[in-house]
Amino acid sequence: MAAQRYGGKYSPDGDPRPDSAKGARPSPGNAFRNRRPVHRDLRATLLYFVPLPLLFSAIGALNRGDALGMIADLLALSMLLAAAWMLREGQKAQVEYEARIVARPPAIPRKMFASALTGLGVFAAAWFGDGLGLLPALLFGGVAAGAHLMTFGLDPMRRKGIEGQSAQELDRVARVLDDAEALLQETSRAAATLGDRGLEARINRLCGAAREVFRTVEEDPRDLPRARKFLSVYLLGLRDSTRKFADVYRNSHDAEARRDFEALLSDLEETVQSQRSALLVEDRTELDIEIEVLRERLQAEGVVARS
Repeated sequence: MAAQRYGGKYSPDGDPRPDSAKGARPSPGNAFRNRRPVHRDLRATLLYFVPLPLLFSAIGALNRGDALGMIADLLALSMLLAAAWMLREGQKAQVEYEARIVARPPAIPRKMFASALTGLGVFAAAWFGDGLGLLPALLFGGVAAGAHLMTFGLDPMRRKGIEGQSAQELDRVARVLDDAEALLQETSRAAATLGDRGLEARINRLCGAAREVFRTVEEDPRDLPRARKFLSVYLLGLRDSTRKFADVYRNSHDAEARRDFEALLSDLEETVQSQRSALLVEDRTELDIEIEVLRERLQAEGVVARS
């Protein structure tokens, strides 16, 4: 007999509702669809450990009574650790940029700043810490900064969008979607605190469905004025209701609160699917109705839905 995956109501992705109620639930789809990848670069991680010998060097300088050497080593260590953190943040920003159809370059070129901090850190360690001359220290610092830049590359420097769009249109779409993505990330962080894999997966599927709406807007920015109102109501409602439920559920594991929250998630699933369909057919009346229904549903749950 062929093996079958257990999918009961108590499994992580199970549906606790009775069988009679499951017919109205939208297809859950792939929980990982439209999820942002978590960027991991072993080389970037190692940069947190490479400068740690400077800590022992600073301790040795302190034991020798060399206060200047100790300060130089600690300063160099701080700059190199800051460079490693800046690089990691720059890589995250680049992943976000590359995942979007319409995007602005990061406001702060973090990877370039990381290269500069690396060069300064090596220069400080070589000149003040090891007592090398100015020119050799500058050479070491320049080589370190150049090697860092060649290894990890530059930050994205150009706007990205569909041909034919003006710079103003690209900026407006990118700004709205940046704000929307920030709300989704806050929602995912709140869901991760629930300690319930089933609910967390379901909330992340909702976030993925919202990103489908993002793609629709990116492909045709004319949808932005209509989608913007929906995104503000939907995403704020999803984030605030998830936070509110997490505050209650983390400690009490109240079954009734869970049932109410799952009913709200079902409504949100249906709403986001109909919203995307309405965007595609350009039915403004249907959009307005969906937004009002969603707002009333969120207000009934005690969540303030702003437009």
